[in-house]
Amino acid sequence: MFQRILVLCYGNICRSPAAEAWFRNKLPSHIEVDSAGIGALVGRGADDTVKHLMDSHGVSLDEHEAKQVTRTMLGKFDLVLVMEQAHIESVTQLAPEARGKTKLLGTWIGNKEIPDPYKKATEIYELADKMIIDAIDSWLPYLK
Repeated sequence: MFQRILVLCYGNICRSPAAEAWFRNKLPSHIEVDSAGIGALVGRGADDTVKHLMDSHGVSLDEHEAKQVTRTMLGKFDLVLVMEQAHIESVTQLAPEARGKTKLLGTWIGNKEIPDPYKKATEIYELADKMIIDAIDSWLPYLK
């Protein structure tokens, strides 16, 4: 059983903080969830458009602060969920031993990658938001 889940995207200001918040909202409190970035915008809060979308769902990202993934961090988690196939390769380069526990967030929705909405049209943010929710819902039977 997975007790510690790490969600990664590139900058840790859009997709991974949203996924982290959704997981925390949907999983039992004894399961630890965190997020980080492959190329994090360290110290930045969540993107304003993502914050607005999450607020509309009743989920706050006000306390989020972006952080960089490290090899040590990867070692502390049972499952690492990433947004894109390229992120799996980045994790593998940083910590080859983490490869076996690193999966696409979209694994159970047809191995779909979640598009990066950063600085794109609102519709891309909305698409990423829907895909994240669908992907998380598809993981829940394996995590509870």
